[in-house]
Amino acid sequence: MAKLCAYLSYRDAGSALEWLQKIGFEITTKDEAADGRINHAELRLGEAAIMVASFDAEYEIAPLRGRSTGSGTYLVLDDVQGVYEKAVAAGATSVFAPEQTEWGSWRARVLDTEGHEWSFGSYEPGQGW
Repeated sequence: MAKLCAYLSYRDAGSALEWLQKIGFEITTKDEAADGRINHAELRLGEAAIMVASFDAEYEIAPLRGRSTGSGTYLVLDDVQGVYEKAVAAGATSVFAPEQTEWGSWRARVLDTEGHEWSFGSYEPGQGW
Protein backbone atom coordinates (compact mmCIF):
# COMPACT_ATOMS: atom_id res chain seq x y z
CA MET A 1 0.00 0.00 0.00
CA ALA A 2 1.12 3.56 -0.68
CA LYS A 3 -0.52 6.94 -0.05
CA LEU A 4 0.77 10.42 -0.69
CA CYS A 5 0.05 13.21 1.80
CA ALA A 6 1.24 16.79 1.62
CA TYR A 7 2.83 18.76 4.43
CA LEU A 8 3.34 22.50 4.56
CA SER A 9 5.13 24.75 7.02
CA TYR A 10 3.95 28.28 7.76
CA ARG A 11 5.29 31.32 9.61
CA ASP A 12 1.82 31.59 11.18
CA ALA A 13 0.51 28.04 11.16
CA GLY A 14 -2.45 29.02 13.34
CA SER A 15 -3.70 31.39 10.64
CA ALA A 16 -3.07 28.72 8.00
CA LEU A 17 -5.26 26.29 9.95
CA GLU A 18 -8.02 28.92 10.05
CA TRP A 19 -7.72 29.45 6.27
CA LEU A 20 -7.85 25.72 5.61
CA GLN A 21 -10.95 25.38 7.78
CA LYS A 22 -12.62 28.19 5.83
CA ILE A 23 -12.18 26.27 2.57
CA GLY A 24 -13.64 23.10 4.11
CA PHE A 25 -10.86 21.20 5.89
CA GLU A 26 -11.42 19.85 9.41
CA ILE A 27 -8.63 19.56 11.97
CA THR A 28 -8.22 15.96 13.09
CA THR A 29 -4.98 16.32 15.10
CA LYS A 30 -3.32 19.36 16.62
CA ASP A 31 -0.23 19.60 18.83
CA GLU A 32 0.40 23.15 19.97
CA ALA A 33 3.51 24.30 21.86
CA ALA A 34 3.25 26.41 25.02
CA ASP A 35 4.15 29.52 22.98
CA GLY A 36 1.25 28.91 20.56
CA ARG A 37 3.33 27.55 17.69
CA ILE A 38 1.89 24.55 15.90
CA ASN A 39 4.22 21.55 16.32
CA HIS A 40 2.03 19.36 14.11
CA ALA A 41 -1.53 19.44 12.81
CA GLU A 42 -3.46 17.20 10.46
CA LEU A 43 -6.53 18.15 8.47
CA ARG A 44 -8.97 16.31 6.21
CA LEU A 45 -11.41 17.24 3.49
CA GLY A 46 -13.10 14.10 2.22
CA GLU A 47 -10.27 11.72 1.35
CA ALA A 48 -7.67 14.51 1.16
CA ALA A 49 -5.26 14.88 4.08
CA ILE A 50 -2.61 17.50 4.79
CA MET A 51 -0.14 18.09 7.61
CA VAL A 52 0.75 21.60 8.81
CA ALA A 53 3.41 22.93 11.17
CA SER A 54 5.02 26.20 12.18
CA PHE A 55 8.34 27.10 10.57
CA ASP A 56 11.32 25.66 12.46
CA ALA A 57 13.64 27.83 10.35
CA GLU A 58 13.19 30.81 8.04
CA TYR A 59 12.14 29.19 4.77
CA GLU A 60 11.54 30.91 1.46
CA ILE A 61 8.40 30.11 -0.48
CA ALA A 62 8.95 30.18 -4.23
CA PRO A 63 7.48 33.30 -5.87
CA LEU A 64 4.79 33.24 -8.51
CA ARG A 65 6.21 33.30 -12.05
CA GLY A 66 3.47 33.61 -14.58
CA ARG A 67 0.73 31.24 -13.43
CA SER A 68 2.78 29.02 -11.07
CA THR A 69 5.40 28.92 -8.34
CA GLY A 70 6.72 25.69 -9.86
CA SER A 71 5.22 23.43 -7.20
CA GLY A 72 2.08 23.26 -5.17
CA THR A 73 -0.76 21.27 -3.72
CA TYR A 74 -3.49 19.98 -6.04
CA LEU A 75 -6.91 19.30 -4.50
CA VAL A 76 -9.36 17.18 -6.50
CA LEU A 77 -12.89 18.54 -6.09
CA ASP A 78 -16.38 18.30 -7.48
CA ASP A 79 -17.00 21.98 -6.66
CA VAL A 80 -13.96 23.83 -8.03
CA GLN A 81 -15.87 27.13 -8.26
CA GLY A 82 -17.19 26.95 -4.70
CA VAL A 83 -13.86 26.16 -3.04
CA TYR A 84 -12.08 28.76 -5.20
CA GLU A 85 -14.58 31.40 -4.03
CA LYS A 86 -14.17 30.36 -0.37
CA ALA A 87 -10.37 30.47 -0.71
CA VAL A 88 -10.35 33.98 -2.17
CA ALA A 89 -12.93 35.22 0.36
CA ALA A 90 -10.69 33.84 3.15
CA GLY A 91 -7.68 35.85 1.93
CA ALA A 92 -6.06 33.81 -0.85
CA THR A 93 -4.70 35.58 -3.92
CA SER A 94 -6.27 34.45 -7.19
CA VAL A 95 -3.80 33.19 -9.78
CA PHE A 96 -6.53 32.16 -12.19
CA ALA A 97 -10.27 31.76 -11.76
CA PRO A 98 -11.99 28.47 -12.58
CA GLU A 99 -11.51 27.60 -16.23
CA GLN A 100 -12.26 24.61 -18.39
CA THR A 101 -9.22 22.76 -19.69
CA GLU A 102 -8.77 21.45 -23.20
CA TRP A 103 -9.10 17.91 -21.80
CA GLY A 104 -12.58 18.66 -20.37
CA SER A 105 -11.98 19.25 -16.66
CA TRP A 106 -12.17 22.36 -14.49
CA ARG A 107 -9.26 23.95 -12.65
CA ALA A 108 -8.39 27.07 -10.66
CA ARG A 109 -5.34 28.28 -8.75
CA VAL A 110 -4.68 30.49 -5.73
CA LEU A 111 -1.83 31.42 -3.45
CA ASP A 112 -2.80 30.94 0.18
CA THR A 113 -2.24 33.64 2.79
CA GLU A 114 1.51 32.91 2.92
CA GLY A 115 2.05 32.28 -0.79
CA HIS A 116 1.79 28.48 -1.02
CA GLU A 117 0.30 27.47 -4.36
CA TRP A 118 -3.01 25.59 -4.27
CA SER A 119 -4.66 24.25 -7.41
CA PHE A 120 -8.24 23.01 -7.38
CA GLY A 121 -9.42 20.72 -10.14
CA SER A 122 -11.98 18.18 -11.22
CA TYR A 123 -9.39 16.00 -12.97
CA GLU A 124 -8.15 13.12 -10.81
CA PRO A 125 -4.47 12.35 -11.51
CA GLY A 126 -3.57 8.71 -11.98
CA GLN A 127 -6.83 7.86 -13.71
CA GLY A 128 -5.67 8.67 -17.24
CA TRP A 129 -7.13 11.17 -19.65
